Parts: sequence; C-alpha cells; structure tokens
Amino acid sequence: MNLKDLKAVILYNELSANAGPDEADVLDQVNVVSNALTTLGIMHSTLEFSLNLEKVQEKLIALKPDFVFNLVESVNNKGNLIFLAPALLNSLSIPFTGGSLETIFLTTSKTLTKELMSKASLPTPAWFHGKGKFTAEKGKKYIVKPIWEDGSLGLDENCVFDATDPNLLKHIETLNFNTHFIEEYIDGREFNISILAGPKGPTVLPPAEIIFENYATTKPKVVGYKAKWDESSYEYLHTFRTFDFNPSDDELIKKLQKICIDCWSAFNVNGYARVDFRVDQNGNPYILEINVNPCISPDSGFYAACQKASIPFNEAINRIIHDIPSFKP
Repeated sequence: MNLKDLKAVILYNELSANAGPDEADVLDQVNVVSNALTTLGIMHSTLEFSLNLEKVQEKLIALKPDFVFNLVESVNNKGNLIFLAPALLNSLSIPFTGGSLETIFLTTSKTLTKELMSKASLPTPAWFHGKGKFTAEKGKKYIVKPIWEDGSLGLDENCVFDATDPNLLKHIETLNFNTHFIEEYIDGREFNISILAGPKGPTVLPPAEIIFENYATTKPKVVGYKAKWDESSYEYLHTFRTFDFNPSDDELIKKLQKICIDCWSAFNVNGYARVDFRVDQNGNPYILEINVNPCISPDSGFYAACQKASIPFNEAINRIIHDIPSFKP
C-alpha cells in the first residue's frame, strides 16, 4: 500500500482543566507528528483519549484509521492508566505506534521494569519496594521515586537522602509502596540515548549527556520537574544536553550503545525508544529508565538526536510507522 493511501489518527491524552507544562507538551508532539504525516502525504485526524472509553471507541470505529500514532502519555493526568490507550487499540485490532500493550505496561511501571532488567542481566541501580527490611549502606545515597509517573513529576533534589540521614527511615515508614520506591542514587554522569527503528533493525542515535552546570558538590544532580519544566528555576537554567564527547569516552559510549540494543531486544520494543543512564565514578553504567514511547516534541532529546544524526523528522516518523507490528504499509 502506498503511504498516500493510508489514513491515520493521532491519539493524545485529554488535558486537565489547568494543565501544567509537562502535560500540555503533548500538543507540541501532536503538531510535529501532524506536520510529518502531511509531508509524507498521509491523511490524518486527531483524537483526544479520555476515561470515556466508549466515546473514544465510537470515534475510532467511525474514523476507520489504518493505524494510530499513539501519543497518550497519561490518562486523567495519571501515569498508571497509560496502558488503557494501547489496550483499547489492541481490542479493536488497530495497529499503533509507541510500543505494544505488553511493552507499554511493563515499562510504565519502573519497579516491574527493574525486575525484568535484573532477570535479563541489564545493569540497574539497587532498589527497595517494600518487601523485607530496608538497610541503608553507609557511604551511599538513596532517592525516592514515583513508580508510574513520567516527566519527572514529583521528583526533585529533596527526594535524595544520605544513608545516615534519619529522615530517610522516617520517610520509608510512611511511604506508599504502591506509588513510590527507593532506588540507590548514582552520583555520576547522566546520559539519554534514543533508538530508532530502521530497515536493518534498530539504530542507536547519537548519545546525549546531561550537563549539570555549576552545581555545588552538595547539590544532588537530578533531572527533576524543575529542570525539565520550570524555566525560571536554577535547575532549568543550569541543566543542558550535549552531543560532544572526548575520545576517552569512546569505550563507554560503545558500552552504552550495546546496552540500548539489549534493552530493545529484552523488552520487544518497536518504532522508537529512549534509555536513560547514570554512570558512576568508576565508569559503570546503570539504567534508570526505558521509555518506549518517549516525548518527541521539537525540544525533546529524541528530536535533537535525530537532528544530530541528520535524519529528517518526517523520515523518523516514516521509520516508526514501518515498524508497527503486523502492519505492512
């Protein structure tokens, strides 16, 4: 089938009444995907996804898309409901981007992801999820993280505790382990690496390092909510990405690239993804997160990596479409 004979729907999450910048960012993604589909000659429309599944289903059936470009990042501004969009599409046998139902569910839960990474011998920081007794190791730091939320919602430097900090144990005693977990804080370099499907398999795009500029030695290096979304904050103004590396980083980069491919295989990823790493003082990499449906707005790491690789964005969208499982455009 010629691409110009296709009809698509761009599916995105309905925004809250007072949507913050992290939630409203999906509209930028809708625009950039719409522009790419127009360039590719693919007819398309947009559709909001909400908890009214019957209404969404009726509209999808009426629109009869050949495929859906899934940009749903939350439902009712809740990350733990993100699987509902691929579940509905799956039930209607409509091909869609952004990972399969199973892959989306597995990787949305950070603790379930870590369990599977551990079984696949993929390196990830030690964590505690409420089972057994937590024992902090002297000389280490720990970070309290949300299980389901993306966009660093609820994450900042106040979530980082020294092992000897009495507030750590107090925090654990009241922590809801259905929504949060404890992870060893890796004090080191941070990398975000995007992956894009291609005719010969996944391609690891140019790696990006997150630079924490002029951070005091006592200030935790966290790409939290302020660093991503609060343009007036110190964190936002002093956190940036770079694609420039010294030759001395070559071996580390190769190691990170291999781990990215291993993640793609272990989690049965399709289309595109981003893997976030921390590398400790001894050069050991640790996977923080695997995002199989990452942000692709013009200011995102994925978009920047495509530019660095000299891949036009409409070509990236074309590759993503051609990698939808059981879909042969």
